[in-house]
Amino acid sequence: TMSSTGDKVKGMANEAVGNVKQGVGKATDNDKLQVEGKIQEKKGEAQQEVGKAKDAVKNTVDKA
Repeated sequence: TMSSTGDKVKGMANEAVGNVKQGVGKATDNDKLQVEGKIQEKKGEAQQEVGKAKDAVKNTVDKA
């Protein structure tokens, strides 16, 4: 399984690439690219949340 850090790093990367795609899409009037960027950004945010959730579970288990 991937670590929470891996999830968070992947998430940040997807979010960053998504933001770039949105910017390029906006600059070139490419709606498809803007939509792809938005989807990728949301995916990245979700991955980061998964990483945070894994951290929370790990912290709870460590305290038990």
